[in-house]
Amino acid sequence: MTRANAMLSYIDRRDHTLMRRVNRWHAPRWIRVWMICATRGGDGWLWYIMGAVILLAGGDRRFMAAGAGALAAGLGVAIFLRIKKATGRKRPCALEPHCWATLLPPDQFSFPSGHTITAFAVSVALSRFYPELATGLLFCAVSIAASRILLGMHFLSDVLAGAAIGTALACASVWLVEAIGYQL
Repeated sequence: MTRANAMLSYIDRRDHTLMRRVNRWHAPRWIRVWMICATRGGDGWLWYIMGAVILLAGGDRRFMAAGAGALAAGLGVAIFLRIKKATGRKRPCALEPHCWATLLPPDQFSFPSGHTITAFAVSVALSRFYPELATGLLFCAVSIAASRILLGMHFLSDVLAGAAIGTALACASVWLVEAIGYQL
């Protein structure tokens, strides 16, 4: 077994151990409500509202900020759709029933988490333009990521990969938008 295969096998075992614990955990009501609200916010409407608020009241750099967030999110969607089809990893909820979550997944594949990619892409991009909003934006992104695990939609590695991809896309989008903006 190669090192890469051994590492993937290790990650897979750890993911499945955590999945079994999460799927059998009877979370307190407040956590269940928080996780369902977070995952619904990550369905997209939260980011549309944030974009509208930024465009209406975001100051001089509002178009650059909204552009960087939209570019990062758009690239994120394109990337996660391709990776999901290529990897074909089944979702935790397809492998073992969850004790309290009854949400239906948006598709059949798990890796990487699209909700998490989008959450980090938009949150990190907007945080670069509005550092005073960083704590709230990143709280939303982390809540969305955690909700995907606690609701049985994703494995931990799906969410960690999604956060890394979303953050990288945000940084690249901010760089590109600022480079173009400074030249205009």
